[in-house]
Amino acid sequence: MPTEGKAQFRGPPAVAASDSIPALPLSTSPLSNQPLTACADSTVQRRLRREIDRSQWAELMEQGDLAIGVVDLSAPEEPRYAAVNGHHMLYAASLPKIGILYAAVRQMEQGALRPSPAVRNDLHKMIRVSSNAAATRMIDRVGGLQAVNRTLEHAPASFYDRERDGGLWVGKRFSSDSRRQPDPLAGLSHAATVHQVARFYTMAATGRLVNRARSAQMLDVLSNPGLDHKFVRVLRRRAPEASIYRKSGSWRTWHADSALVWGPERRYVLVALVKDAQGGRVVRELLPMAEAALGLSSSRPNP
Repeated sequence: MPTEGKAQFRGPPAVAASDSIPALPLSTSPLSNQPLTACADSTVQRRLRREIDRSQWAELMEQGDLAIGVVDLSAPEEPRYAAVNGHHMLYAASLPKIGILYAAVRQMEQGALRPSPAVRNDLHKMIRVSSNAAATRMIDRVGGLQAVNRTLEHAPASFYDRERDGGLWVGKRFSSDSRRQPDPLAGLSHAATVHQVARFYTMAATGRLVNRARSAQMLDVLSNPGLDHKFVRVLRRRAPEASIYRKSGSWRTWHADSALVWGPERRYVLVALVKDAQGGRVVRELLPMAEAALGLSSSRPNP
């Protein structure tokens, strides 16, 4: 059963808008008609691959047990995207709970789900502290697994493509007594590709996840992560001034993390999926590699 670590962290509130830190979601959407693949940057791609090749995790990458994607939003009108194994599906534990969030907010926009205090509370618990009970209640509220995955498959977002590389999939309620409804391509219950997760965060940052108001609503739920591990632990040391919008996942040897990092020096999306007994450590060490690929540095020590 996918679950998260018990250590909890209550970070500072989201960074306020200022001349140097634009408010999210961004007021302009330069990617409105542009797929993320069209933003591929050969320089960032080469640097990212080199960083991993030089690390002790290169074999995981070659085996398909490590996938990473990064979107540089420091200049939103010219985003830069790079990924390794970007379209390779991996089991992602609790990370696909962002798909439940998306389905719920879509239904709110359509008037099919009432945004009650109980719903709001469960959305925050499901994302910030990865509550399985809250996630299961939200699945039931929106009409079950089929309703969630139908939303993920269909336009306008299409976060799962059964004709190509799959993507985000929620194939089991987060309870021990539920049946699996595995994804059609890889047969996974809770699955993701770094490409589709990177799309999710990029669309939220640019106000295109349903619409600008709903993007802001989802970013609020994703803010102030309550689990101090993986990306969050590294970022609190390297960039304590940055706001983090985040969802992670862990189960046995599968480890996943995803974040939109927004601060005066760091504005990017980062997604990592790993299958390894040391997966938590791998995910932590991937963040400095991604920042190096983006040309970022930190005088603060790594974990």
